[in-house]
Amino acid sequence: MIAVVKYGQKDGMVELREVAVPKIGENEVLLEVRAAGICGSDIEMWRNDFTFKVNTPVIQGHEFCGVIADTGKEVKKWKTGERVISETSAYVCGKCYFCKSGDYNLCPDRLGYGYGVDGAFTRFVRVRQEILYPVPPGLSFEEAAITEPICVAYNALIVRSRIQAGDTVVVIGPGPIGLNCIQVAKLAGAGTVIVLGTSVDATRLELAKKLGADIVVNSQKDDPVKLVNEVTDGLGADLVVNAAGNALTLKQSLDMVRRLGQITKIGWGPKPINMSLDLLITKSITLQGTYGHNWKTWRSVLKLLGNNRLIVKPLISKVLPITEWEKAYRLVEERKAVKVILKPVE
Repeated sequence: MIAVVKYGQKDGMVELREVAVPKIGENEVLLEVRAAGICGSDIEMWRNDFTFKVNTPVIQGHEFCGVIADTGKEVKKWKTGERVISETSAYVCGKCYFCKSGDYNLCPDRLGYGYGVDGAFTRFVRVRQEILYPVPPGLSFEEAAITEPICVAYNALIVRSRIQAGDTVVVIGPGPIGLNCIQVAKLAGAGTVIVLGTSVDATRLELAKKLGADIVVNSQKDDPVKLVNEVTDGLGADLVVNAAGNALTLKQSLDMVRRLGQITKIGWGPKPINMSLDLLITKSITLQGTYGHNWKTWRSVLKLLGNNRLIVKPLISKVLPITEWEKAYRLVEERKAVKVILKPVE
């Protein structure tokens, strides 16, 4: 079968390769991929600028769904032909504090699809049965493939953050996760959602409006801190969700959040921030990170998708075969697309 493979530790070391169909264990299923979303991390791996160690050679792709093609001997719940979607935690130890407490997304030994073990930019992938869920009726495979970034947004806003009805929530970075944060914030009762982007995000900022943003701001044209202060009568935002990650946006987050407010950081920013964090003290701000998701998050998000409380179709810009992976990667890298879905080839 054909796969998109990251084969080395330098920029551009990704190519199409012929690989073997994986063999499954007794507790695993063989999932035939029907749709797989491209994440920003896939682009970072292509450019060799990824935060985690990549176990090359590895098949990329971790946002995926499909149909069960085969099952192991110990698989009782799932049957061939069922439409399923998978979590991203391909391997966890099952023994550490975090695994036993249900926070297995934080397992120190966790390996995720697409960087730690072979992922879904191919036709077949092996999946342990514990991380599978049925695709809600009426949801296409293309739409279901976006469940994972919604789970990231849900975990950040509902599980990790404090939102009360009427709160002002600022989302910095209108990428797929930031855009999903808009809908989740609204479901949680946010009164005003403000989304910040730059000039290259013009299309995404327009989409943000369609997804429920009350105000969108091009930070290169307007002062976002000044605007937030004006909207909140000088109080500041109750919650700032930083889905961009770099030092500049962290500084903006500190400046625009209210006293006793909260900043939840989703976006990666591995470079030094070179700034004082003393505003955390003088404003008594809560600054926290958030990573991944677990069973409870997936269960809640899939219920919302099944009940049409979340809309994902507008996020899909293109659907392409995996043979056009490089075109797809460039569309995402150049921000000409929000979410591109790859489909396997025979």
